[in-house]
Amino acid sequence: MKVHNFNAGPAILPQEAVQEAAKAVLDFNNSGMGILEISHRSKDFIAVMDEASALVKELCGLSDEYKVLFLQGGASTQFMMLPYNCLPQDGTAVYADTGTWANKAIKEAKLFGNVNVIASSKDSNYSFIPKGYEVPNDAAYFHLTTNNTIYGTQYQDNIPTASIPMVADMSSDFLSRRRNFSQFDMIYAGAQKNVGPAGATIVAIKESMLGKVNRTIPTMIDYRTHIKDGSMFNTPPVFSVYVAMLTLRWIKKMGLENIEKTNLEKATMLYNEIDRNSLFKGTTAVEDRSWMNVNFVMNNPSLEDDFKAYAKERNMIGLAGHRSVGGFRASLYNALSIDSVKALVEAMQEFEKSKA
Repeated sequence: MKVHNFNAGPAILPQEAVQEAAKAVLDFNNSGMGILEISHRSKDFIAVMDEASALVKELCGLSDEYKVLFLQGGASTQFMMLPYNCLPQDGTAVYADTGTWANKAIKEAKLFGNVNVIASSKDSNYSFIPKGYEVPNDAAYFHLTTNNTIYGTQYQDNIPTASIPMVADMSSDFLSRRRNFSQFDMIYAGAQKNVGPAGATIVAIKESMLGKVNRTIPTMIDYRTHIKDGSMFNTPPVFSVYVAMLTLRWIKKMGLENIEKTNLEKATMLYNEIDRNSLFKGTTAVEDRSWMNVNFVMNNPSLEDDFKAYAKERNMIGLAGHRSVGGFRASLYNALSIDSVKALVEAMQEFEKSKA
């Protein structure tokens, strides 16, 4: 039975990565032990960590100025860890507020110093990406969220520039398209959208951002701890890192340019149907529509439960919209096939005909 997985995360993964991981659970590298059992200090796993880190740098085109870490605690821990390490107590950090996760990051940063929210679309239920603002040059860093999973907005080619260090939460669109990754001094992303299963968080950071605060940083929260110990100060999420490595291999094989092309094709196909179909409408500004998380509602809300049931009968899962927006959300992450998007479009068309 073909299942069309539109979940927002944890999300669909490449089948070849899943199959290879399944084999490794029973026997990893012909060691007689499964990946769930091996020591993180073993030669075999150190090779996994090294390859995964190198692939992140290669795919992002990052120089040796960057250190790549695989940490735990999700992107939400980075909301706290970033200002702990990089925001002086008497300093100011600049944030753009474009969604729930950006707002949570702002809340955490305020515990460590001053926060200047220079742009926000909160008053419009985060239905667009703010534009036309300038980033001040006297702050510790500027933080933005490239894709907003809940509200379905995304920075396209309109990422502002700044003369201060730039930080990006790329959790829900990391390695889904080509970007100027080196525009940022730090990038972080929970792996469970495009790069692996839940449990691993990827951080790429320039060491030049560190060592500029006077506060005492707890050992586990200090980025320098994890840089020094190669993400192995404590036991890393071994299986999550391994599946992330397999997924990064798949991204490299497919080519980021080709993945971007396919993701744009999928998003365009679905948005075109939303705009054409008399029963549905989008919820965000057209120019800021996310390629990853497509949000839409019905012109007649009383039909929503009917369409959810209609889609479920056709083996489509994960289409319920977040409670902040309602309606529907189709997440189109890297491993989701064009065939799944075609199936959803066909279901929307057939449902429209049934209500004519």
